Amino acid sequence: MRHQVMPGSPAPPFTVSVVYPDQTFGEVSLSGIMQEEKWTVLFFYPMDFTTVCPTEITSLSDQYEEFEDLDAEVIGVSTDTVYTHRAWCQLERERNGLGKILYPLGADTNHNMSRDYGVLEEEKGTAHRGLFIINPEGEVMYSVVHHHNVGRDTDETLRVLQALQTGRPCPANWKPGQPSL
Repeated sequence: MRHQVMPGSPAPPFTVSVVYPDQTFGEVSLSGIMQEEKWTVLFFYPMDFTTVCPTEITSLSDQYEEFEDLDAEVIGVSTDTVYTHRAWCQLERERNGLGKILYPLGADTNHNMSRDYGVLEEEKGTAHRGLFIINPEGEVMYSVVHHHNVGRDTDETLRVLQALQTGRPCPANWKPGQPSL
């Protein structure tokens, strides 16, 4: 049975190998982001060199400064290796590559992170499209998992992050600048 990470629960801790925007390798941990008192926007995607995934990854990168302005770190994760991630970043967008992106891509090659967050498709060894917003205290505030054929909406992710940061109830269709409840 798949473990499900629910809003209001502690985020599973992680340390993941990444390729950084400058194409060097390193590690990112949830505890390190929390020490910086930042929000975490953690998203999982099925695999590199596919059709829908680059549209999401580049969209988030194109709007990365908006996430930075909201004190949020963005991390993309798949079960591919950091070497595959780097090769994909070295390929231009026009050729189904990523080109330069502004946040790290994590390599969950042992599948532990995908399993901990409840997004691992065990039979295929790939992650579902899962997105988690984690507050600076390490609490999951938002989670969504959906079919691999549908890309996520970066504007909606930003809207939800801003709503969560109000610390107040926000009605349906709330937009930044509108009153909360």
